[in-house]
Amino acid sequence: MSSSEISSSCFNQETRSPSSPPLVEGSTVEQSRKEVDEVEEKPKDIIKFTAEKLAVEEVSRLVISPLCGAISLFVGTTRNNFEGKKVISLEYEAYLPMAENEIRKICSDIRQKWPVKHIAVFHRLGLVPVSEASVIIAASSAHRAAALEAVSYAIDTLKAKVPIWKKEMYEESSSSWKTNKECFWANNK
Repeated sequence: MSSSEISSSCFNQETRSPSSPPLVEGSTVEQSRKEVDEVEEKPKDIIKFTAEKLAVEEVSRLVISPLCGAISLFVGTTRNNFEGKKVISLEYEAYLPMAENEIRKICSDIRQKWPVKHIAVFHRLGLVPVSEASVIIAASSAHRAAALEAVSYAIDTLKAKVPIWKKEMYEESSSSWKTNKECFWANNK
């Protein structure tokens, strides 16, 4: 068989991908498409506070859904400077029962405003060195606008309302504790 015969024999006369089977009602391909379309997943809110290093891939994987075409992520990292001072690390503390409750409220608010499927909010506690993630927020939705807006709302509201305190460690040995709200307003004047 010549190369032109091989390439033309791989395509059907209908417009489909090479070597794809004919679409027949009741076929396995059609059944598997129906199964994906009919999948009913219960929405998940995953909230985690940890002293462990945060992994973007892990958080992203938790919000994947076959019903969604978008996953939006926000990753907040420790930068090496603040108001002209050299930062060597941050330290976070939280009042966990209240912090978890406030994040659940944020998730609930998001679900009332946007059609998202899954939401994950991970926040690091303890020391967070420069360039490491202190917070990762992820949301999945059918379309990108809802996921993007949900994640933006989540980080802004988290910083304004959740009882998390941040201590900045500076190279010159001084440090200061701030609430998330103080940090949010100071950085967004």
